[in-house]
Amino acid sequence: MIDELLSLRALVVTRTESIASLFRQAASAASVPIEIVAAADAAAVQLLLGDGVDIAYIDGALPAHEMTPVAAALRAPAKPPFSILMATASTAGKIFETDGLAGKPSRAEEARWLLERSMRVRVPSRALVVDDSTTMRSIVRKSLAATRFQFHVTEAEAGLAALQLLRDGEFDIVFLDHNMPGFSGLETLSEFKRENRCVSVVMITSTRDHALAARAGAGRGFSQEAVLPGRPRDSAVRLLRLARTQSASCVSGRRYCRDSVTENSPLRMRMPRFSA
Repeated sequence: MIDELLSLRALVVTRTESIASLFRQAASAASVPIEIVAAADAAAVQLLLGDGVDIAYIDGALPAHEMTPVAAALRAPAKPPFSILMATASTAGKIFETDGLAGKPSRAEEARWLLERSMRVRVPSRALVVDDSTTMRSIVRKSLAATRFQFHVTEAEAGLAALQLLRDGEFDIVFLDHNMPGFSGLETLSEFKRENRCVSVVMITSTRDHALAARAGAGRGFSQEAVLPGRPRDSAVRLLRLARTQSASCVSGRRYCRDSVTENSPLRMRMPRFSA
């Protein structure tokens, strides 16, 4: 899917020219055209954001008092870039207002790895929403649309229809209603597993059911159970939190965990900021 991207513009926020140079070397060998621009402080960041930036890499070696204005400048645009803090020894164990953390590259091949990995945030994830309720399908679709990640959403009102869609195409994540008439959510999930579908599945229920979670989680493919409140707005809030976490998981292949991040750590995503 990376090939679907035409080009990217990446911003490196650093006071060290050698770091920006590493990214320029890496970009010359990347799988898609990438323009690398550099800034040393928040004022320069604001100027470069005017022409659009897709991804921003922040040098963890920046002085602490400069981190806050840089992060604020990156969040200011209507469509802010995806921001990644490049960790150093001084940032270990700290939490910053960025969308991801990664080890600070010291060689061009490390910078290229980081570019290739992080550019996936600009690639839409393919989501399938399976629910016999039109209202609930709409809630899930709107919740996904409100995240920082891009989704191509397809809907199905029954399990059998969902099975056919997965046979005909590929999806990254499925939001699956447990209580559907006829072919239930568990039966649908069982067929996903039987057909060896490589897709992350979130089972949607109205009440917490540990037995259901245990049955759904038997074998691979099941991601987690989502218990939604009765009111549509509360359901949307809960789903939005979940969708943001799951979308990061789709992009990075792992969830962000709040532990010490040091130099040479792999790219990790954090759950994007949320307020409701």
